[in-house]
Order: sequence, then structure tokens, then C-alpha cells
Amino acid sequence: MKKLILLLSVVVGFSACNKSEEDQAQADRDTILQYIADHNLDAVEGDEGLFYVVEVEGTGDACVSSSVVKTTYKGYLTNGNVFDEGTIDQFSLSNAIVGWQIGIPEFREGGNGILLIPSAIGYGPNGSGSGSIPPNAVIIFDVALIKVY
Repeated sequence: MKKLILLLSVVVGFSACNKSEEDQAQADRDTILQYIADHNLDAVEGDEGLFYVVEVEGTGDACVSSSVVKTTYKGYLTNGNVFDEGTIDQFSLSNAIVGWQIGIPEFREGGNGILLIPSAIGYGPNGSGSGSIPPNAVIIFDVALIKVY
């Protein structure tokens, strides 16, 4: 009987974790869809809850999630607060957040657009170490794929 109670406790515990993740995923999706509507964006839904807008597709080389690339970017929260911006030269997308690994390959070299990234593939329940990105925050990046190496 004790084993059955322990097993049920474990199953309920895992269900609660999954439910919490499902709730967060739905909250992020709602936030992203509201942002898209408020800003009249023509966004496409990608993998893992990512939405993206291709403003310029680009005509150069394509990349994959492990490509070495050069990008310019501006990262901000849905309230417009910018948390970072700049240029990153010759970095592997495999070292970036999952949202970039999924989103950047939607552009070709010379392309640019917007990535709307749910928290699960952004900075997650911890946010950023510097505190500029709160826990479970949807993040948005204006990105340009300058070069694929």
C-alpha cells in the first residue's frame, strides 16, 4: 500500500510539473499572439512555440542551427524595454539560446526580421543572470543575418 501511495505521489508530482510547463507555454503563446495583433505583424509559427517575421529573406547562403554566423540584433521585452543590442561576429548558433537556433535559419544571408521567443526556448524560469530579463519572459529580437561562414 505504501508503494502505491508513493507511486501516486510521484505521478501527481510529475503531472503538476508538466501542467505548470503547459500553463507557462500557453501564457507565452497568448502573450506572443497579443503582441503580434497589437503590432500588426505578419508572423509565422515555427517550432517549439517560436513565431517569426521575415522582413527581408536574404539572397545569400542559408544556415542551420549549428552554423557559424555574424548577426546584428536588438533584444527587448514585450513592453519595449531593450535588454541588449549589438553585433556578434563569428559565433556558432549551437551556443545560442534555442530560440535563435530555430529562428535564425529562417533567414538567408542578408536577411532580417523579428523572432518572438517563448520563455521555454529563451531564458526560461530563471531569466537572465543580470536581471534584465525576468523569469519566464517572452523575448523579442530584431535580427539581421549578416554572414554565414
